[in-house]
Amino acid sequence: MPAGKTAVATATTNGGGAGAAEPASFLTVGVDEKVPLGQAILLGLQHVLAMDVYVPPFIIATALALAPGASTGLIQATFLGAGIASLIQVLFFLRLPVCQGPSFVPVGAIIGLYLGSGSFDSVFGACLVGAACVILLGLSGLYKRAVRTFIPPIVSGTVIMVVGLTLLPTAFTSNVFIASDALSMGQNVVLACVSAAVMIACSMIGVYRPGLGKVFRIASVILALFVGCVVASFMGGLDLSSVAATPWFSLPHVAFVNYGFAFDPSAILTMIVIYLVLLAETTGTWYAVSSVIGKPLTDEQINRGVIGEGIGCFVGSFLGTTPVTGYSTNAGIISITGVASRRVFVMASLWFIALSFIGKLSALIMAIPASVIGGVFAVVCAIIMLNGFRQLKDEPLNERQLYVIGVPIAVAVALLNIPADFSAAAPQFVQYLIDSPIAISAIVAIVLNKLLPARTALVRLEEQAGIAPQDASDEAHGVDEPGASGPATKA
Repeated sequence: MPAGKTAVATATTNGGGAGAAEPASFLTVGVDEKVPLGQAILLGLQHVLAMDVYVPPFIIATALALAPGASTGLIQATFLGAGIASLIQVLFFLRLPVCQGPSFVPVGAIIGLYLGSGSFDSVFGACLVGAACVILLGLSGLYKRAVRTFIPPIVSGTVIMVVGLTLLPTAFTSNVFIASDALSMGQNVVLACVSAAVMIACSMIGVYRPGLGKVFRIASVILALFVGCVVASFMGGLDLSSVAATPWFSLPHVAFVNYGFAFDPSAILTMIVIYLVLLAETTGTWYAVSSVIGKPLTDEQINRGVIGEGIGCFVGSFLGTTPVTGYSTNAGIISITGVASRRVFVMASLWFIALSFIGKLSALIMAIPASVIGGVFAVVCAIIMLNGFRQLKDEPLNERQLYVIGVPIAVAVALLNIPADFSAAAPQFVQYLIDSPIAISAIVAIVLNKLLPARTALVRLEEQAGIAPQDASDEAHGVDEPGASGPATKA
């Protein structure tokens, strides 16, 4: 492999040329291809609608009982920070079709830091210093070396599967299996099924009718959400009163106007740890998008991505935005629509920026019933998970590989179902890790891949001990361990 490529490059080349072409075969528009402006605006809105970026600031505002003006300002600042951070990555650094948005990982820490100091000053001061450390890490070039050494295709594919797997329960527990004053749980299940069915139907029309059906495929998410909202209105579950009451224009909260910066050492250390967890998480997103578009990540691209991530978070600290990360949702939407053009993601970034100033647009998005979004989100998560499987399909699934893939998945499921009282009783640092099953599962996959000896290492040990190695045909058939399919046969 050339020195300029990461190990993940082999993920699309294992098994010959067919493996290299397959991941991108379903794309109708490539990464560097342009789409008409009107189409780009529509497609960009689809990504915005599917990302739910307002949820982390909403959780923070609710937990801290912020005043209505402060809550709105925090949400609008989040849109502005997501838009600018996305433009930084898409146009200048990572240059992949991916959008940035607020991460859920630091939510608990932000709430704790705010309650400890009584303001956001120490929160955004810590975010500022942590982002600067991420930029320095990218400039040093250390991160790309670590990725090349520790994240081969079997690890990156496992991480992609874990990303989809860990996001999937959220679609149901937070969006579908809920009840409200307007909609019962049964009605929410129906709405989720309707929106998911419409999206799948539109996408399949585009696959089997490439001509006219292409319009249905690229607009499948918008159409699914629209139909879901129409059905919800007949059920009495679509409330647009908040849209009418919201002013057209308002300003987000920004540094030196609505808050200052305070630099508390413990808060800074906490945020640096969180940023390291975020980097592990966002790297999984990059691999997911890379797998979908069929373009392996290069060392230089990973390095630029880390720098771009740091700059986006650094700028976001001045804009009142909590730490941002790449959203895996985009990979699923690309897979469904077949459109990977970066121009679409520029439009999505501009949508975020517009939403930060146009109050009615933000209110309209937040008026979409959660179950309608949940139906779309569930399918998107499943597709992300299967894209990880696509990357693993050319790996020889012998006993060693099964452990490397299976144990991280088991860890992710365990962390998703860990009892709340156990998590609450753990030290704060441990809670950060528990709340990030993607990062922990990635670490487990990396450690197992390094600790469990590959077949070639076992052969060397046997040769050094003067023992003739097993016949090479055993390895070709996936017989790695003596107990895998009967006693080992010596040559």
